[in-house]
Amino acid sequence: MDLIPAPRQMERAEGFYELGDGFGIEAGPGTEDTARWLRATLGAATGFALPPRKGDEYDVLHLSVRPGLDAEAYRLVIAPHGVHIQGGSPAGVFWGAQTLRQLLGPDAFRRAPLPGRTWRLPLTEIRDAPRFRWRGLMLDVARHFMPKDGVLRYLDLLAAHKLNVFHLHLTDDQGWRIEIEKYPRLTEVGSWRARTKFGHRASPLWDDKPHGGFYTQDDIREIVAYAAERHITVVPEIDVPGHSQAAIAAYPELGNSDVITASIEGGSALSVWDTWGINPNVLAPTDNTLRFYEGVFEEVLELFPSEFIHVGGDECLKDQWRRSPTAQARIGELGLKDEDELQAWFIGHFDTWLTARGRRLIGWDEILEGGLAQGATVSSWRGYAGGIAAARAGHDVVMCPEQQVYLDHRQHEGADEPVPIGYVRTLEDVYRFEPVPAELTPDEARHVLGTQANVWTEVMEDQARVDYQTFPRLAAFAEVAWSPLPAPAERDFPGFERRMAAHYGRLDALGVAYRPPAGPRPWQRRPGVLGRPIDGPPPNR
Repeated sequence: MDLIPAPRQMERAEGFYELGDGFGIEAGPGTEDTARWLRATLGAATGFALPPRKGDEYDVLHLSVRPGLDAEAYRLVIAPHGVHIQGGSPAGVFWGAQTLRQLLGPDAFRRAPLPGRTWRLPLTEIRDAPRFRWRGLMLDVARHFMPKDGVLRYLDLLAAHKLNVFHLHLTDDQGWRIEIEKYPRLTEVGSWRARTKFGHRASPLWDDKPHGGFYTQDDIREIVAYAAERHITVVPEIDVPGHSQAAIAAYPELGNSDVITASIEGGSALSVWDTWGINPNVLAPTDNTLRFYEGVFEEVLELFPSEFIHVGGDECLKDQWRRSPTAQARIGELGLKDEDELQAWFIGHFDTWLTARGRRLIGWDEILEGGLAQGATVSSWRGYAGGIAAARAGHDVVMCPEQQVYLDHRQHEGADEPVPIGYVRTLEDVYRFEPVPAELTPDEARHVLGTQANVWTEVMEDQARVDYQTFPRLAAFAEVAWSPLPAPAERDFPGFERRMAAHYGRLDALGVAYRPPAGPRPWQRRPGVLGRPIDGPPPNR
């Protein structure tokens, strides 16, 4: 049985259980959402109504919560006279339903029944539970906006792979993507740019049509509710103090106005950035900026019930602060040593502010520089080192090293890879990724909440390009995040490839424009568009 991610325990018996028109669902307390999901998905694919049934009836899928199991664990039993899914919580039941869907075959992922299809399940017992509590995907919608329907589609794709965290990168230099009612210019001005660099920032090519878009607050509520029905937590990212030119374009007083005008030809206001790279325009460390972003986060907290709020904190160039009399005065006033400590003060302010409201701050590993805020959690992206340092200091960590699980990096060294960026990270490379560094003691390793794959969209102009970069590698990542795999060198990649042969059929049924094993299709290539490939193996540190 070609399940992805691989379950912990599976026992196969002889024979099959065949589904028919009379097959129904008995939904115990707490499982009603999974029953609705099954009727919407399997009902559409099979044409069966899947009506409510009582437990003593024949041909029943029994759904129940069994408190003795771990929260996300499930037990799936396919017997000659019925099917049982038990979960330690409603989430566990839902993950068991995802396994059931896979067992029905790739056509169970379609939206309408195919003629003459017979639906049967192998007689099986599966006991399963995830390795990590944080199994995430970060999607950057700031560089290239993904309309709401595309976001909802990605939530379905996460659910199909038993991933449970959707990190939504909502703001950056190139666009502000969330409506903030208190500050309407963030979307009126900050959500659109006049043109877009096509390819790497050194590329001479431009797309000269305006690009943009944003999610209304009702859109966000819909996204969050849709995710919650699939037991996925949406973690929003609002970047501070770097990656903020879109916000400064909308509200210039947020920038370092005592130095910024000198760097702009003619002294004109900044616009939303139209190219890529690390931007020198960062937020001013003023009380006005703090109050402004407190207003932003107040609305963000109302929209996102997540425990964690991501504040970015990465790639904040300090040049403007070094030249700014206002920033230098703030360093002196606070008794800080340097600009790194000024950024730590900025992040620490929002750590305290979020903690007071029952939330937890998470940021990229640069927030370690200048001293880590007391309650902060670290997204370790520049390799493992930041995560190791944070875990040893008693802070929680999400491992997402760019050399291993940045899915915007190229998948092959071939010249026909579209806009090749970074190191080669093949399907096998991702499958052999290990989130917990061997250097950590067992107590330190407990601070690794889990792992996350990141998809940055500078060179991904539409959903098809996002699909190409994300899949099939996200399937390998999902197995790393869920399954208790052996050490990387001992993992059975040939066996995973055999299971992927069936999984490609599921992705086809879902309409995912993945990279085929033999290489990109003609329409997936981007000939003549400059990338930034890096030769050799990535550093593993």
